[in-house]
Amino acid sequence: MTTHPSPQLWLYDTTLRDGTQREGLSVSIEDKLRIARRLDQLGIPFIEGGWPGANPKDVQFFWQLQEDPLKQAEIVTFCSTRRPNTNAADEPMLQAILTAGTRWVTVFGKSWDLHVTEGLKTTLAENLAMIRDTVEYLRSQGRQVIYDAEHWFDGYKHNPDYALQTLAAAMASGAEWLVLCDTNGGTLPHEVGQVVESVISHVSLVNGPQQMPQIGIHTHNDSDTAVANALAAVMAGAKMVQGTINGYGERCGNANLCSLVPNLQLKLGYSCITEHQLNQLTEASRFVSEVVNLAPDEHAPFVGRSAFAHKGGIHVSAVERNPLTYEHIQPEQVGNRRRIVISEQSGLSNVLAKARTFGIELDKQTPAARQILHRLKELESEGYQFEAAEASFALLMYEALGGRQQFFEVKGFQVHCDLVEGKETNNALATVKVGVSGKNILEAAEGNGPVAALDAALRKALVNFYPQIATFELTDYKVRILDGHAGTAAKTRVLVESGNGSQRWTTVGVSPNILAASYQAVVEGLEYGLLLHAQAEVAVESSR
Repeated sequence: MTTHPSPQLWLYDTTLRDGTQREGLSVSIEDKLRIARRLDQLGIPFIEGGWPGANPKDVQFFWQLQEDPLKQAEIVTFCSTRRPNTNAADEPMLQAILTAGTRWVTVFGKSWDLHVTEGLKTTLAENLAMIRDTVEYLRSQGRQVIYDAEHWFDGYKHNPDYALQTLAAAMASGAEWLVLCDTNGGTLPHEVGQVVESVISHVSLVNGPQQMPQIGIHTHNDSDTAVANALAAVMAGAKMVQGTINGYGERCGNANLCSLVPNLQLKLGYSCITEHQLNQLTEASRFVSEVVNLAPDEHAPFVGRSAFAHKGGIHVSAVERNPLTYEHIQPEQVGNRRRIVISEQSGLSNVLAKARTFGIELDKQTPAARQILHRLKELESEGYQFEAAEASFALLMYEALGGRQQFFEVKGFQVHCDLVEGKETNNALATVKVGVSGKNILEAAEGNGPVAALDAALRKALVNFYPQIATFELTDYKVRILDGHAGTAAKTRVLVESGNGSQRWTTVGVSPNILAASYQAVVEGLEYGLLLHAQAEVAVESSR
């Protein structure tokens, strides 16, 4: 059978410019460089780095990339057309763009006559001159130009003739790409497809198919259709897709490349990045979320932790037989993995499947399997939540099987918080009594709050017996009130996330006393970390 190469589609990432306009997102120069290099590894052809001249951070960012360039991606500067009634050659903003030293420049200009008259306070003719002059000047300086037609779809709806004139001005001046922007994010997929087809037809008639610039798409998510709109544009003939990692961006965000790339490549057959690079998509998504200090969207399509999680017993049973029953792609294709979620809705299939993820083979006839399921449902009726605390479930499972190793025993603890002149201080003191290897250890430690103090005291008591504890850290702490009508007597669920630098795990505690719930989760977090270390040592020994 003859195979044909997949049609090429160009990805353009604007996480470092448009994405950083998201409310609550802030990055340093070092952050931007780390993200740029990760996107370069992911195979993104165009990476928009920012607007040099708009702020010192972006100037330094481009300078550093001149010293240590990316491996394969084109780094792109971003700017507007020149100001009304000036010359592009005299525009300081454009001099900063040239100094950045990039081969490609993205210029945005006004497509909507409303923005020209109300925003720029100039004439429609002057706006066309601004587009022509800016693109011509950059081309004369040896730069290749991507023209972003801002507010394209709104402009085309209100005054199609003028909107097309703005594209013609950019084309005639030498722009190599014309990118149609749904800047307000209010257009729907069927409209996007129709407009893109009309534009391609018009441009082809004017320039001829051999000389026409290529068309791109840039969509925002204000109507929750950014990804669908970008897909509609591609199916109508667009050859460049602009978006951001995790959909970061102003207001409701931009088109999410983490959804677009697998849809384009796995569903529509376009060539965007290599198969190996696609396998890194989930890791890249989480890397960027960590660098920008935003929690990953656990329910994000393709790359979210829950994207291939199965909770209902019927689902789990079916997936165990054939994953195609409830999965539209193989999770490994995008670097994700299948998860069997444990909860009160679980059946034996969930327990058996989850046990296998910990290397434990059970069957439905094993008495321990039903014991685990019974205990699971009993605890979840009390307020425990194991779907978010897999480490606690693992310990529950080992206990039912008689294989839970007791590394230490906490025999008691006290936590003291000072009040000074009626004002709560940040300092807390915790005292713990721990039994280890037949010895009782009494230790105290201070912390920034009672949970931090308790965690520090436990570590201090145990580290001489288990030095690996020095690598453990408490990375997240979440509290939820389970029955708010009970006021201060309400039952509290605490989730504690711990890590050792290479792995992370979550444990759960439940009690009407928030400190008791926290103590349980913290203790199990230390216990599970020690279990992982012990299992790793056994694996090393067995491989020798």
